[in-house]
Formats: sequence, structure tokens, C-alpha cells
Amino acid sequence: MDIKLSQCFIAVDDHDKAIAFYRDALGLEVRNDVSYEGLRWVTVGSPTQPGVEIVLEPPAADPATSSTDRQVMAELLAKGLLRGVIFSTDDVDTTFERVRAAGGEVLQEPVDQPYGVRDCAFRDPAGNMLRFNQPRRG
Repeated sequence: MDIKLSQCFIAVDDHDKAIAFYRDALGLEVRNDVSYEGLRWVTVGSPTQPGVEIVLEPPAADPATSSTDRQVMAELLAKGLLRGVIFSTDDVDTTFERVRAAGGEVLQEPVDQPYGVRDCAFRDPAGNMLRFNQPRRG
């Protein structure tokens, strides 16, 4: 049996800002943009990983979600309490400079971690934490 990751989800509160960040600052390609019942889903992914997509979705993506639950999800997103993703890169320092130059909110500058990677962290426009790491060079 062969199991592979195909999609992961990130909540965003403004798809146009999210597209600009993930496409322009990170260099991901927009693969799909779908609206349904007043909601919107956009998929992005790395050109080097055609089988893996990140779905940029509303904080409460189910059309049946109550207005109270939508509000709670929006508040959690605004506080940066929803999970983000970790990207791997072959040059974390160059990636850091590119994302910072594009206006990414810096959470952590590149640093060598004791668990064997060099990494940095940003917040996307919705407040999600994104980490970028590479194995430490010998």
C-alpha cells in the first residue's frame, strides 16, 4: 500500500491577500480557485511537487457552520492560533530574505536549531505561522 500526502488546509480570511502572499512571496502556483455557496477555496502548490496542494480555505469552511462558530474561528485565526505548515528549502537564508523583502511578517530570523535544521518563521497575511527549514550543512 502506498500512501502519500495530497492536500493540507490553511485557513485564510482574505483569499486575494493570501494568493498574493503564497504566489508572489513564496513562488507557489495557483492551481484552482473555486467558489461555492458564498465560500471560496484556492489551491496552491510548489511547481516541484505537482501532487501536493495547500488548500486556502475560510476559517469555517462548512456552509452549515453556525454564525457563532464562524466568529470563534475568525477570532482564533486573528490571534494566530490555527496551525500553519512547515516548508523545506535548500537555502533558508535566501528564502528568508525573499519572504521578508516581499513584506512577510518575521517571527524568527534564520537560526540553527539543536534538532538538526536551520529554520526561520513568518506569519502569512491571515496570521498563520509558516516555518521554512533546511537540514544543517555539515
